[in-house]
Amino acid sequence: MNWQSLTQNNRYYDPKAIAGYYGYRPWLAWARAFSIIWSFAGFILSLKWDEWRWQVEQNQFKRATQLRQLLTRLGPTFIKVGQALSTRPDLIRKDFLAELVKLQDQLPAFDNTIAYQIIETELERPIKQIFSELSANPVAAASLGQVYRGRLLSGEEVAVKVQRPNLRPVLTLDLYLLRWAAGWLAPWLPLNLGHDLTLIVDEFGIKLFEEIDYINEARNAEKFAHNFRNDPQVKVPGIYWGYTSNHVLTLEWINGFKLTDTQNIRKSGLDPEKIILIGVISGLKQLLEYGFFHADPHPGNLFAMPDGRMAYIDFGMMDQLNETTKQTLVDALVHLVNKDYCDLAEDLVKLDFLTPDTDIRPIVPALEKVLGNAIGKNVTDFNFKTITDQFSELMYEYPFRVPAKFALIIRSLVTQEGVALSLNPHFKIVEVAYPYVARRLLTGESPELRRQLLNVLFKDGKFQWHRLENLIAIARTDSNFDLLPTAQLGLQYLLSDEGKFLWRQLVLALTDDDRLHTVEVQRLWNLVKDDLKPTRLLNVAMVGISNVQLTELYGNIYSTIFSKETITRTK
Repeated sequence: MNWQSLTQNNRYYDPKAIAGYYGYRPWLAWARAFSIIWSFAGFILSLKWDEWRWQVEQNQFKRATQLRQLLTRLGPTFIKVGQALSTRPDLIRKDFLAELVKLQDQLPAFDNTIAYQIIETELERPIKQIFSELSANPVAAASLGQVYRGRLLSGEEVAVKVQRPNLRPVLTLDLYLLRWAAGWLAPWLPLNLGHDLTLIVDEFGIKLFEEIDYINEARNAEKFAHNFRNDPQVKVPGIYWGYTSNHVLTLEWINGFKLTDTQNIRKSGLDPEKIILIGVISGLKQLLEYGFFHADPHPGNLFAMPDGRMAYIDFGMMDQLNETTKQTLVDALVHLVNKDYCDLAEDLVKLDFLTPDTDIRPIVPALEKVLGNAIGKNVTDFNFKTITDQFSELMYEYPFRVPAKFALIIRSLVTQEGVALSLNPHFKIVEVAYPYVARRLLTGESPELRRQLLNVLFKDGKFQWHRLENLIAIARTDSNFDLLPTAQLGLQYLLSDEGKFLWRQLVLALTDDDRLHTVEVQRLWNLVKDDLKPTRLLNVAMVGISNVQLTELYGNIYSTIFSKETITRTK
């Protein structure tokens, strides 16, 4: 097999075909591996030399620059690693961080003449027949391509993204070496990262090959825009399909500031804290509502716009979750915050972090010990850095694994948290995430969410008053949450056929344990009374209940309270 047939017949990532190609050309792999090892060995030796000569502080900037140049020289695969590290101020020291941030969109550009030739070849017409203006130099250069600012002959201002030439040979060779290293190193690693560490490399390879297909990226952008079509806080640029191909992408120009540019964000009268909130909530919507999420949300791909919106500008690395996974993620977050570690262990089995035949009984107390310490007394004490530190010990002792599919989800969550931490060092992602989840559960837009609410409110057949209090209290910290419409939805649900079971259980809960739960009801009323003004309550009642429904409601109350079961329970 020659290189031309490999690239022409394998537009998608195919590890077997790649292995077959380099299996007959081992000298290519050896040369690349030697180059990588030699480069990192030289860098590590420089760090040690600084330690031996007591010049660490003196050479900090020099070594940070050296690391950035090293990753840049090694190419797009290693630049991607550097981009991920650049979003973690809690992991990377500041001098290195300042340099790694430059990997997001300040990489060396390739020759403009070559870029212009690619545009004309891909779009099959001269530049002058497409654009009335096109910047002489790129306005940004990233790992896989560079961007020019232009204007179409029809007048629209656009960003023109041009892919770097000969990307596929570099990526395939690096992925081949990574896959080989993963297979060789896996038995020596102290953590069980998955069924097979090579699957994580394959997942990365699949997404990387998708990312260098600009037609695929354009489709992703339109799907993402459709999901957020009713969200006034999120902007997605439009795609100009007539000027887009596999290696050239033309999209609407976005005016704004990178999320890390806090100085200009504040100068524009914007509040960085609000931008953080938009970013995290939109990330949660991607994972928990739409299932279609951005797997590479670093600051080079996110912009704060002067009108207060947040814009996404890169859609190469995306992934899709199924409905079951979305629901289980919501369940896991609720169980984590409620400290229901037995249910959480079952969620981890459903998410494939534990095999179905795993005995979770010894794992439950271990989860309680590790995660209980990580969360602490306050849910706002939680962050992913804390969890990853605490979880490493757990994965060493118990048969946990990281499913290949979740490598991208974890990357997305960790990157989002890192971006937020760069704007606010005290940011806690669950402080935002749980109010969002609580609001979604209480509003119950779908049967699945109503089922999840029931699972939260009932345990072993008993109504959990404290959980309802917690949900309402936490949901009210979300400025978008209005209790009254939620109460109206809840009332309409109770009066529906679907809600008859919940209504019966609520009435039984009021007389549970041979007593009326007046104390719990009083606590709930004290919690919500400021939001439930009499005039507003009357309007809700008029809208939500008809005379026929009232008759049915009274009948339900009467039949429940005076049923044989209830009489027995209340004697």
